[in-house]
Parts: sequence; C-alpha cells; structure tokens
Amino acid sequence: MTLADRYPLLHTPTRWEWGGLDVRFSTDLPPDELVTNIHVICFVGTEIVLCRDDRDIWIVPGGTREAGETIDDCVRRELMEEAGARPIGPMRPIGAHHTTTDRLAPHHPWQPHPHKAWLWCTADVVLDCAPTNPDDAENILEVRTFAPDEAMRLSRTDGDHMAELLCLAMEFHRA
Repeated sequence: MTLADRYPLLHTPTRWEWGGLDVRFSTDLPPDELVTNIHVICFVGTEIVLCRDDRDIWIVPGGTREAGETIDDCVRRELMEEAGARPIGPMRPIGAHHTTTDRLAPHHPWQPHPHKAWLWCTADVVLDCAPTNPDDAENILEVRTFAPDEAMRLSRTDGDHMAELLCLAMEFHRA
C-alpha cells in the first residue's frame, strides 16, 4: 500500500483559494530555492506540540521564510515565535506541498513565482519560553503538547488533511 493510499486526503490535489494556489503533497522534497514556507511537527517525547491562535485554530509552528534565510534559520525563528520552542535534535523533512499560484506577483518580492513549496518537517523540541508573537505573525494564545490521537483531532481545525500529516510525521519520527 502506498503513502497516497494510506493518506488520501493529504495526497489529493487541492486548491488553497486564500492564496490562489493549486496544491499537491509529495514526499519528494523540493529544491531549496522553491521553499517559501516551513512548518514543523514538533515532538516532546511521544507528544505533539500544537499552538492555538486567536482564531481558535490549532496549528503546528511554522511560517514564511524571510529573504536570504536558510531553512534551518527559518525553523529556529518560527519555533521561537510560535511555540517558544527550540530543537534538541535534527530537523527531518518529510514532504512538501508543491504549489502553483495564479496570482500575478509573488507574495513577497524575494519568493519564487509562480511555483513554490511549503516544506513539512519533524523535530524533537523543548518548550522553554513563551512564544515571542511578533506583530506581523499569528497571535498564539496557547502552546501545549498532546497525545497523538488528541493532536490529530485538534489539528483538523486547520484542515482535514492535517490529521494525516501528523500520522505521516509520526511514521517518520519513529523511523
């Protein structure tokens, strides 16, 4: 059985209307220059870190890569901003949403256009401070760790595919 068979919601091509994006998930990793966003499924032991924002949506930490920022630097910054977390081991890419936008220009001038990718990774982390919540980012109200079943249930507030993404992350994390 393939990953696409086991995780059909995650692998179904879709449209993210909010960004004018046609999206498909793959475990094939994109070239570095196409990665505009990085999100990390964080583990504290066997539990998964989720962040509740001011829309009452439970998200995994991550966000937009800044101009000239490495993937590792982006991960570290986003983990601190949204979860008050820092990695305590290697970050492992598990796949990406490969996207094509129908917008006339990139969201930021330094980003590739019209093709880009959202990289998904796993990492073991420690939660050792409050999220920094910069003014130009999501407003995180709460950061907690959850047993996998509860994390999958809550993650659906950010899209039905998120539970499958967390399951995939657990597979990679155990490997």
